[in-house]
Amino acid sequence: MPRIPSRAHVVYAHDIVMAAASFVLSLYLRTWDANFRVPTDLVIQGTVVFTVIAAAVFWFMGLYRGVWRYASMNDLLAITRSVSIAILVFLLVMFLWTRLDQVPRSVVVINWFVLMALLGGPRFLYRLVKDRRFDFHLERENGPRIPVLLVGAGDGTEMFIRALARDRQDNYRVVGIVAEKPSRVGHQIHGIDVMGTTGELASVVERLAKDRPQRLILTHDGMDGTRVRALLDQAEALGMTLARLPRLTDFKSGIGEKVEVKPVAIEDLLGRPQTPLDRHAMEALIEGRRVLVTGAGGSIGGELVRQITDLNPAVAALLDNSEHNLYTIGMEASDRHPGLETRAFIADVRDGAVMERLFAGFRPDLVFHAAALKHVPLVEANVFEGVMTNVIGTVNVARACLAAGASTMVLISTDKAVNPSSVMGATKRIAESYCQALDVSAECETRFVTVRFGNVLGSTGSVVPLFQKQLAAGGPLTLTHPGMKRYFMTVREAVELVLQASALGGRQHEGKIFVLDMGEPVLIKDLAEQMIRLSGLRPGDDIKIEVIGVRPGEKLAEDMFHPGEALVPTPCEGILLAAPRPGDAEVLARASDELARGCAEADTVKVMALIRRLVPEYRGQAADVPRAASG
Repeated sequence: MPRIPSRAHVVYAHDIVMAAASFVLSLYLRTWDANFRVPTDLVIQGTVVFTVIAAAVFWFMGLYRGVWRYASMNDLLAITRSVSIAILVFLLVMFLWTRLDQVPRSVVVINWFVLMALLGGPRFLYRLVKDRRFDFHLERENGPRIPVLLVGAGDGTEMFIRALARDRQDNYRVVGIVAEKPSRVGHQIHGIDVMGTTGELASVVERLAKDRPQRLILTHDGMDGTRVRALLDQAEALGMTLARLPRLTDFKSGIGEKVEVKPVAIEDLLGRPQTPLDRHAMEALIEGRRVLVTGAGGSIGGELVRQITDLNPAVAALLDNSEHNLYTIGMEASDRHPGLETRAFIADVRDGAVMERLFAGFRPDLVFHAAALKHVPLVEANVFEGVMTNVIGTVNVARACLAAGASTMVLISTDKAVNPSSVMGATKRIAESYCQALDVSAECETRFVTVRFGNVLGSTGSVVPLFQKQLAAGGPLTLTHPGMKRYFMTVREAVELVLQASALGGRQHEGKIFVLDMGEPVLIKDLAEQMIRLSGLRPGDDIKIEVIGVRPGEKLAEDMFHPGEALVPTPCEGILLAAPRPGDAEVLARASDELARGCAEADTVKVMALIRRLVPEYRGQAADVPRAASG
C-alpha cells in the first residue's frame, strides 16, 4: 500500500467528499426532469457504498503522491484509472446486491464524468492559478539516456522534467527525486517519485540499484555552499557527478526552452548563502545621477558598470588606463543600454592634474574608485607602482571629487589592508585612512565611503582562474601552503555591497568602513580538491596538488577587522561597520606628497620608511609567515 504524505490527507478528504457528492449529483442529473424516483434509503446506501469503494481505490492507486502545484497529464491519467476502477467495482457490487433494479443504468456513466470533473477540475485550476499557464504533456522514453537523480522537489525540478518530455533529443532520464524537506517525500512530480531526503541519499541510490543514477542534479539555486559541498562528497562516494540546472532567472520564456545541465559553479561551494541586499535603495542611489567609475575595465569596475547602468543613471562615465579594457566594457554598456549616455576616459589616476580636469568637465555626483593594483607578489616586486596607484591615485581622485563637488566617493578596499603583511595591503590601508580622515572632516561636503571585502571569485589574478587554467592543462594545481585560508565572495556580492554601502552612507556613519559578513574563511586546499572533483577527476590520483611555498607578502589567513575597529550594526542584514581609525587629513596629505616624491626619486628606503610610519601594524613577510618548503 503506498504511503500517503501528511499534507495529502487534506486532498484525500477532498476526494472522498467529491466521490459522495458525485453520486448524489449524478442521480439528480438523471432524474430531475423525469417521473422516475429512487427510494431515499437506496440513495443513502448507494452513496455510502460508492464513497467507501472510491476511498479504497484512491488510496490503493496512490493518487496522492502527485503534487497539485505540478498537476499534469500524467495526473489526469491516474485520476482516469482510479475513477474507472471505482465505477466498475461499484457497478459489480450494486449488481450483486440489488441487480440495479431501482437504479437507472445511465447513472453509472454520468457518475464517471461528474467524478472526473470534481477530482480533476480543482487540481488543474489550482495549477493554472499558481502558474498562470498550463502545459499538457506526457513523459516519454526515447532510447538510452543518462539516468539522473534530482535534488529538490520544487519549481526547478518540475520545469526540468517537463522540458525533458518536450525535447526528444535530450540526454537525461530522471529516475528519482530527493527533497530537502521530508514533507515532500512520498509525493510524485509528473510521475517521478520523491524517494527521500538529501540526508537519505545513499539509501535512495541503493534502492535504484537496477537503474542506478549517474549524475546528481541540483534544481534549487538557493542552496548554501555547506550543503552543496556535502552533496559533492556524497555524490563522489556514490560514484556520481554533481551538476545543477540553470537558475530560474536564466529561463527566458519558460519551459519551451531547452534546459541544459551545467557544472556546479565555484560560487555554489561558498560556505554560506550569497547575501541579498536592498535593491530599491540602490536604485534610489543611482537613478538619474551622473556616475563615474575608475578602473572600469577591471573585474570589479566592469561589474560596477554593468549594475550601475542597469539602474538608469543620467550619464555613466568609464575611466581606465587600458584602451582595450575600456573599449570592451564601453561596448558592453552600449549594447546593454543603447539609450544611455556613456563617456569613456583613457586616463591614469596617478596623474592628479588630469583627474581634476576630467572631473571638472564631467561634474560627477557619484564616484566609484575601483582602480588599483591588487596582485600581492607583483606589488611586492614593484613598490613604487603600487604606492603611486593605490595611494597617490586615491588621493588624486579624492581631491578631484572635492574640487568638482561630487556628493559621494566610494573607495573599494580589501581585507589585506587589515594588519597588512604586504606592500599592497599597506598601501590600501593608507588609502582607507585618507578617505576616512576626509569623511570625518567638518570641512568636507563630499561623503567618503570605504568598502572592504575579501577575495572575489573569478577576478583577475585570483586563485580560481589560476586553478581552472591549471586543470585545463592537466595539472598540477599549485598551492602556496596547505593551511592557507581566504574569505571569498562573488563579483555580484562585491558590487552589490559597494552600492548598498553607498546607499547607507550618511553622516551617522562618518569614517566607518562597510564590510560584508562573509562567514568563515575557506581553506584553499579544500577549494582546489573540490574543483578537481567537479571536473570528474580525483585529487592526488588524476590531478596532483603541489605545494610551492608562500609568496612574498602573503599571510596564511586574512582578517576582516583590526582589533581597534569596534563593530557597529547596520540596518541592512549581512553588512557590518568597522568604527573609524582615521588619521589627520592634512598630515596624510603631506605624507602622500612625500611618498610621491620618494617614488619619483626611486628611493626605496624613504618610501618603505614612510609606509611603516603611516601603517604601524605593517609587518613584512619574514616576520609574519614562514616560507613553506617546495613540494
